[in-house]
Amino acid sequence: MADVAALAGVSGQTVSRVANRHPRVDAATRARVEAAMTQLGYRPHRAARALRTGRSQSIGLVVSTLATVGNTRMLEAVSAAASASGYALVVVSPGDRSGLDGAFAMLRDQGVDGAVVLNEATALARGADVPAGLELVVVDSPIDERFPVVESDHAGGALAATAHLLSLGHATVWHLAGPEDSYAAAEREAGWRAALEAAGVVAPPIVRGDWSAASGHAGGVELAPRPDVSAVFAANDQMALGLLRALHEAGRDVPREVSVVGFDDVADAADYTPPLTTVRQDFDTLGERAVGALVARIEGGHPASRDLVPTWLVTRESSGAAASVAS
Repeated sequence: MADVAALAGVSGQTVSRVANRHPRVDAATRARVEAAMTQLGYRPHRAARALRTGRSQSIGLVVSTLATVGNTRMLEAVSAAASASGYALVVVSPGDRSGLDGAFAMLRDQGVDGAVVLNEATALARGADVPAGLELVVVDSPIDERFPVVESDHAGGALAATAHLLSLGHATVWHLAGPEDSYAAAEREAGWRAALEAAGVVAPPIVRGDWSAASGHAGGVELAPRPDVSAVFAANDQMALGLLRALHEAGRDVPREVSVVGFDDVADAADYTPPLTTVRQDFDTLGERAVGALVARIEGGHPASRDLVPTWLVTRESSGAAASVAS
């Protein structure tokens, strides 16, 4: 650090501030110090800094599965946000409720300063014994009033998707829902029901999947033979993909006979056949805000107890006017 300070023509304290990403360093000085760090090959020593500050500069991510596109995108977003904030990331998966204590114990043994609890893992964390001193921020499901929540507007997005289909003249909208124990699935179901209720439409029976394309296909096999099915809101894009295949196999044209809307707007949604109308989640913003709230907690701040990230409808070719309207 002394060598960097001498080369950059600054004090050791200024080098420390730059190394610790302190905001109170002007841009020109920061650039000069970073150039000196690069030239000399200087890297902050995490272990030494942890002994000095009492912090490890690392955070955890508790996630039940990485098999879903949404969780994988959230991992990418949280990882990028953590890196930008100067924190390393430790990922743990509890598997089930009995494994949650082990996941928290692992984080405690790793000495992380806090953790983000993601999506389905939050159901396991309700009522869990959180180790003393471990700060938590929850994504998508309130588990305890002590911990801030960052979540997508699932209900608002589902309401917009259902209202869109009703506006096209469809008599009702069927729902290919997510798992019963998922907070996101429950919120999307609530938005679907709210849109139908506002239009004075009785909700048809739900067909439920597990977020996978295979379960979407199974749901589609159940729905495709029904002549009264002209519009389906799928709770995520993977299930919508399976649904599209089942409709194709049954000889039902999308969108001429059946309109389909998904949720998430995954990277490939515009390349489905036909391109998928869907609700976009801003995973990058979710990750940034979750990490930002956690870092604030670690540093003694008081982030908002609930941060709702907007979603919005992206209209493509898989949704169209009901046959009675189109004719």
